[in-house]
Amino acid sequence: MKSILEQLSHRVRGAIALIGVEGDPQIQASQDEKFGDYQSNAAMGLAKKLGRKPREVAEAIVEKLDIDDLCEKPEIAGPGFINFRLKPKFLAKALQSIPLADDLDTDRAGLLPAENAQVVAVDLSSPNLAKEMHVGHLRSTVIGDCVARVLEFQGHTVHRENHVGDWGTQFGMLVAHLRRIRPEIIDRPDTLEIADLESFYVEAKARFDADEKFKEESRETVVALQRGDATTRRIWQAFCNESLRHCHAIYDRLGVRLIDRGESFYNDLMNEVVRRLEKLRDSGESAAVRDSEGALCIFLDGFTTREGEPLPLMVRKSDGGFNYATSDLATIVHRVEVLKATRIVYVVGLAQKQHFEMLFAAARKIGWVGPEVRLEHLGFGNMLSKAGTPFKTREGGTVKLKDLLDEAVARARRVVEEVEPDEARVQRSFTPQQMDNIAETVGLAAVKYFDLSHSMTSDYRFDLDTMLAMEGNTAPYMLYAYARIRSIGRKAGVDFRALPADAPVILEHASEIALAKKILQFADAVEVVGRELKPNVLTDYLYDLAKAFSRFYDKRLGVRVIDASPEAVRFSRLRLCDSTARVLRLGLRLLGISTIEQM
Repeated sequence: MKSILEQLSHRVRGAIALIGVEGDPQIQASQDEKFGDYQSNAAMGLAKKLGRKPREVAEAIVEKLDIDDLCEKPEIAGPGFINFRLKPKFLAKALQSIPLADDLDTDRAGLLPAENAQVVAVDLSSPNLAKEMHVGHLRSTVIGDCVARVLEFQGHTVHRENHVGDWGTQFGMLVAHLRRIRPEIIDRPDTLEIADLESFYVEAKARFDADEKFKEESRETVVALQRGDATTRRIWQAFCNESLRHCHAIYDRLGVRLIDRGESFYNDLMNEVVRRLEKLRDSGESAAVRDSEGALCIFLDGFTTREGEPLPLMVRKSDGGFNYATSDLATIVHRVEVLKATRIVYVVGLAQKQHFEMLFAAARKIGWVGPEVRLEHLGFGNMLSKAGTPFKTREGGTVKLKDLLDEAVARARRVVEEVEPDEARVQRSFTPQQMDNIAETVGLAAVKYFDLSHSMTSDYRFDLDTMLAMEGNTAPYMLYAYARIRSIGRKAGVDFRALPADAPVILEHASEIALAKKILQFADAVEVVGRELKPNVLTDYLYDLAKAFSRFYDKRLGVRVIDASPEAVRFSRLRLCDSTARVLRLGLRLLGISTIEQM
């Protein structure tokens, strides 16, 4: 099933062509229901091109429109807006065409894969292996996972790239410390276990700062590591593996899949990056590549220092060392030339905005990335404490991500235990293991949903009281809405998947029509998230869907469902329940959130 936006756009684009011009249909959902369901602003932009008044252009478009099967007769408002109101008959037919779900875990709710699939690389999470993951890694991990899920659902091939920090001078210190306190690791690297990476790092740093001999040993270890010394590499690899084990315990808990590629993976490619740039410099093929005070740089138009001097992208430092630019150019080369990606998304904080602007400009300036490749920095704001200050422990340290998740789950358990059950004291029948699963699901969902429901570029305050609320645009509300619908099926004695596939969908009451429209707008929401990378569009949509269902099922505002008659109407309303539940489940799955059948 194509999205309503796509169907309307196709029809309006055809009508525009018939009046002798090409143009963007500019279809969007109406902000106010009194103006219909969708609106086209195309006439405004076409008027100047045609030398006519916008309203005249709108009238000409409407005259050529073939849209009777979708909408009532379009209305022209103001200077030339075209308003569309969907027909209940079209809505019913569209819902009827959605096949019943055989397997909820693979259900697509009638949505088709993209016609033009791409290869996409999503750069997400990217922790430093020297320490445990902290709250600063939450947003990149959760946002990146959601973006990858949506793009995968749309049919694109997605490489989930975890660009971890596993290289550099600090690893000389860590390997040297490990070698001193655990010498058996040299011969038995597979036995390494470090319970607390943070404490290990603090111990190594304290020794480095206090012991000159150890400091010199650490520097020599860095050289040995970079030189490829087998023994040093073996200890370093054991440390990296143990650090990644800690990371993947978090990823597994969050349901996040990714491919680990440390900076070390690009070590040889960074040398290749420099070699290619030197060739461009020496051959004169690119005047943008040149030396500056002993450093190899790429000079770009539009980037200057505060003093107005040219601000270059430094790729190799004057001492011959590499930096983030070297590493990031290497990742672009790998993703374009090896992975064959035509879209690369970097899920990294807004603080790195200028770095990525310069990186992208440099990659295009030197011709390594052509116009067919889309480079995007999906920048995000900071997570702050409830008071609006940087998120820290009471001692002023960085909050470990594991501790934050543990607290969310513990608080979620208390919230769930206080929920008034939808079925007669069903909560009493939960085993301790079931309660643990519900608390884990709700707690993690609350953290993820709250993060994703905010605009990417804004900071937000981490507030467990708000994110665990049973009312409002929160995960507990969404999970409860889903569980409530599933309970309706149990009360009605109906297996939704066994409903008659050919039973007609009947839309007569205003709440039925409103719910049908909202269900069918799911495709629109997914399309926007895939194109614009805005997960909050999906959370807003799911919240609106849950509210539309609440009105539909409300005894005063909506309709009877379980005991509705005649039987055809009962089946139709139960099918609306099923469609809503399926979209809620699928939408939450795209956010990286699991659902529960009872709550």
